[in-house]
Amino acid sequence: MTLFSWGNPRYFPQLPKPSRRYFDVARATRVVADCHWQAEPWTHATLIALHGLNGSSDAHYMKGLAAKAFARGMNVVRLNQRNCGDTEHLSEGLFHSGLTADAAHIVDELTRVDGLPAIGVAGYSLGGNLALKLAGEYGAHAPKGFIGVAAVSPIIEISECTRALERPGNGIYQWNFVRDLKRRMRRKDQRHPGMFDLSRLDAIKTVREFDETYTAPYFGFRNAEDYYHRASAMRVIDRVQVPALVITAEDDPFVPSEPFRTAAVTGNPHLDLRISAHGGHCGFVGPSSARDDGYWAENQIVRFLDRFRRP
Repeated sequence: MTLFSWGNPRYFPQLPKPSRRYFDVARATRVVADCHWQAEPWTHATLIALHGLNGSSDAHYMKGLAAKAFARGMNVVRLNQRNCGDTEHLSEGLFHSGLTADAAHIVDELTRVDGLPAIGVAGYSLGGNLALKLAGEYGAHAPKGFIGVAAVSPIIEISECTRALERPGNGIYQWNFVRDLKRRMRRKDQRHPGMFDLSRLDAIKTVREFDETYTAPYFGFRNAEDYYHRASAMRVIDRVQVPALVITAEDDPFVPSEPFRTAAVTGNPHLDLRISAHGGHCGFVGPSSARDDGYWAENQIVRFLDRFRRP
């Protein structure tokens, strides 16, 4: 299902053309989102969608989720994380898997400035970790109107996911991630010449090596393991106090299911945990029909958040 969902073309004729919105989330740092607004946005709930590592607002699951949420009457904000979606020119710095500040800024701006009454966040893989970590960091003090989060195949314990990615059978996934990370750094150097030392880039073969060389030192972590530990949603998942849907699969090639069975997860009454036997990584594809394209997780997210919207 992982490979099928990555390589299967998808089309969304019912999803209207988006408008672009820029958010100034930090000094010298902008992110851009592709937004789908209902006719009167302030009377509808809003879904902020977060993509995975090396993804963008154009990822098929981002558009698939947007199409389903928009059809159900929600506004949708498909966010590009820092430097993703060809936005290296908008930010001086890098991004990491636990950087929730950008999503928190956008939730605040849409709530305080735009006056939107109900906001949910849904993420895939890295984006799922961000969604759950954001909710955990909010704890009992989530913004008014923050209705909940959803996470599909979230990398809630990044170190274990990285080790799983290093297994011999996962070479194709490792190669793909590293290739895209290198491309991003080279594009970054074109936009901000000399800001990062690329002399070691060609020798990097794994995500861990990339994080050890670039991500961890840039953000002040001691090393990659320190970064993985501190950036993982597992550190705060017991503090989540908003409705949270978590979907993962036993056969995910690089997100082990064991962390989802720890007391911090299973003991939190706010978490709706669904571990399926099959689904792969961000796949969860079933039979399609004239009314349903078969992407089960996208339907579950929209139905889940729809239960809690208040407008």
